Amino acid sequence: MEKIALGRTGIEVTKWCLGTMTFGTHTKQDDADRQLDMALDAGINFVDTAEMYPVNPVAKETVGMTEETIGNWIAKSGRRGEYILATKVSGPNGGFFRDGRSFDGSNIEQAIDDSLRRLQTDYIDLYQLHWPLRGSYHFRQNWGFAAKPNNRQKTLDHMAGVLTALQRAVGAGKIRAFGLSNESAWGTTRWIDVAEQVGGPRVASIQNEYSLLCRLYDTDLAEVAVNEDVLLASYSPLGCGLLTGKYQNGALPEGSRLALNGDLGGRKTDRVFAATQAYLDIAAKHGLDPVHMAMAWQDTRPFPISAIFGATTSAQLERILAGKDVKLGQDVLKDIEAAHKAHPMPF
Repeated sequence: MEKIALGRTGIEVTKWCLGTMTFGTHTKQDDADRQLDMALDAGINFVDTAEMYPVNPVAKETVGMTEETIGNWIAKSGRRGEYILATKVSGPNGGFFRDGRSFDGSNIEQAIDDSLRRLQTDYIDLYQLHWPLRGSYHFRQNWGFAAKPNNRQKTLDHMAGVLTALQRAVGAGKIRAFGLSNESAWGTTRWIDVAEQVGGPRVASIQNEYSLLCRLYDTDLAEVAVNEDVLLASYSPLGCGLLTGKYQNGALPEGSRLALNGDLGGRKTDRVFAATQAYLDIAAKHGLDPVHMAMAWQDTRPFPISAIFGATTSAQLERILAGKDVKLGQDVLKDIEAAHKAHPMPF
């Protein structure tokens, strides 16, 4: 599989990344092992996780289980050197880590050590901040988002403290690169600026939602990415399963995310099924599996992307991997842009 630069780090990752957020609960150890082997054997060298996983739901009793599941595979497989491993530290939370505290310069090194222990590895290739201390417009919060006045210097001081601690972790060989998640254009540029000031690691990537159904990234953040060499590690490229077509016409597959949480994290709206159908129709018109079309579309964007996809079962993963070499023609892209204009921001 084709590789792409991870920012300015000198590390190269594949344009697809295996997401693991169900490992440990919905995806048991044997199937997780199988998926990790399948992805690597298909040429994918990028695996993403987080200290808070698994999800649906997130619970204090289960956080860390995904890293532990991957760690068990690492210990058994001996394949640690074959892939780039990414994980994330939680921001302000409901008490499942650090009694609800966010990351800061005083505790992030301990969080790294805890992830290393669960992952049974000596180093993390890409260490990411799962969401910012000051809040975020992601996860459908954009509809009521209002930039709040805050203490700008306090924010910058927090960034400096985190980056200084991360640089110590880099020096100790515990992490190789630094990334963001659920961030904004302002936040990304400030992290870059402060890193230059304090000699901390530079932002290499930003993990934000991006799909045919969710294109908030297309404007300001895309400009930042192109000019600052920041890779988009796009999550939910299949629209949380919507773009597979499995939820159309009122369908509710047993054990699916919609069955588990009821609204796909706010993605289930009055308009989303019509938008989804438009993309399903395009795929049918051009003889494409809609899953393959949605994933291949990511590679057509005018900024660097590695698309993070997940599968609850290895059977689902097999379907996704079957489309790894699909390329979209201009006729397909023309139809996609027409659908996007007809169905903007459906959730």
